[in-house]
Amino acid sequence: MSTSDELAALASQLYAASFHPGPDSPPQTTAVAPRGSVPDGTALTSAATTGFGAADPLLSGADLSAYAVPVWPGWVPGVPDLRLGGPPVGSPTGNEADYYFTSPRSAPVAQPVPVLPDGHEIFDVNAVRADFPILAETVNGHPLIWFDNAATTQKPQAVIDRLAHFYAHENSNIHRAAHELAARATDAYEDARETVRRFINAPRVEDLVFVRGTTEAINLVAYAWGGKHLGPGDEIVITHLEHHANIVPWQLISQQTGAVLKVAPVDDAGNLLLAEFERLLGPRTKLVAATHVSNALGTVTPVAQIVELGHRYGARVLIDGAQSIPHIPIDVSALGADFFVFSGHKIFGPTGIGVLYATEEVLAETPPWQGGGNMIADVTLERAVFQPPPAKFEAGTGNIADAVGLAAALRYVEKVGVERINAYEHALLDYATPLLADIPGVRLVGTAAEKASVLSFVLAGHEPLEVGKALNTEGIAVRAGHHCAQPILRRLGLEATVRPSFAFYNTFDEIDAFIAAVRRIATR
Repeated sequence: MSTSDELAALASQLYAASFHPGPDSPPQTTAVAPRGSVPDGTALTSAATTGFGAADPLLSGADLSAYAVPVWPGWVPGVPDLRLGGPPVGSPTGNEADYYFTSPRSAPVAQPVPVLPDGHEIFDVNAVRADFPILAETVNGHPLIWFDNAATTQKPQAVIDRLAHFYAHENSNIHRAAHELAARATDAYEDARETVRRFINAPRVEDLVFVRGTTEAINLVAYAWGGKHLGPGDEIVITHLEHHANIVPWQLISQQTGAVLKVAPVDDAGNLLLAEFERLLGPRTKLVAATHVSNALGTVTPVAQIVELGHRYGARVLIDGAQSIPHIPIDVSALGADFFVFSGHKIFGPTGIGVLYATEEVLAETPPWQGGGNMIADVTLERAVFQPPPAKFEAGTGNIADAVGLAAALRYVEKVGVERINAYEHALLDYATPLLADIPGVRLVGTAAEKASVLSFVLAGHEPLEVGKALNTEGIAVRAGHHCAQPILRRLGLEATVRPSFAFYNTFDEIDAFIAAVRRIATR
């Protein structure tokens, strides 16, 4: 093995090594996975950057005070710790002050991202894959290839362990008791809210409401905000790209209030026609609701312009971030939308948890959606006084454990880096698109100028469900159907497509296997 190969192998080993919290970790400390996760420190520095221009907490200093082991598993004596950017660690001296996790440390010097043998790869995808236990599964005698990420993403061991740790050590209802487990659960739940705030750069934690997912968040806005502010003749503008979850609630509230629903068109490639969109706006426009990334086509919409135009005409603007949150850096403060919604299971977190972000102003003008539990400040038999946001919108016992699991997922993504994930996934998409288009009988569906990692297609002579089942026999999981986006597919003359969708744990080899399988299906 050459010296460069040895260094690459060592870097991969260090990247994928496990790190276990000590037995005296505080109750709110995340149990860290034995599969390549790094400590869950909340005080990650931003001094170190990678060659991709993004702050890289994997290569910078982390707050490790909650951990009580003096070495990284897999550390080789005399070799610098590439993840922390510090000197060699783990040589006991008998002096506790010499341990790297208790000693004062100067700002670390960024280490270069190791050069990997595969020229395609931006980071060590095999080390990332080691963090996701389900990727070791076999299906029909083949290694699982998970290309159904737009439907749901797989979970890293750090998330699985965090959920287990919560139920084993913290499980309690929150906010309403004076005992220790209630304090632990409350701390973990509210720390999760702060993690979300940091991840999407929201101004305040009070602007974040935990819900079941994107669908519930949109329904909350439709029925609570829309039920108060929409009336006969008021207009709601959506786009032709929307998921049913951003269509049906607006249809229902329009029927109840007399509001009018308008739809902005797209071209044959799936690009939003922005000039046509603006022509729909006017003095009666009260709400604009638009997807950030189409789940059926992968189109990335110009959300900055959508928000600016909506506000120019005095409307509130909701952005559906269900498909953008795992792929694109999100900064709600810079975006300026009144509402931004997403689901945890789309970003490597648990199902049944999601987030509604709304500005302080818009939350103040929105009445409660459901009643009961901790959303009240005081109740008599004649009246109720409500808590301020976010409690005002979180009636009953929330999904506490999965909120904590979502925070673990977001911290995991932060450590890898959303910019790095975005670049790698674009490389996968750019690699797969011409190969798929070259197969006789394939028609690509959705060829917008800017796309996320969704690659819908149909194959002449084969129903999408037939193709999906055939791919499954080779262990390849894709979505086949209408993707809860029937209007946009019908706009393109279709009822269903085959939809492979990629995440940062997918590989170029998996794409090669998928392309070969589609070629075999096409020749049958």
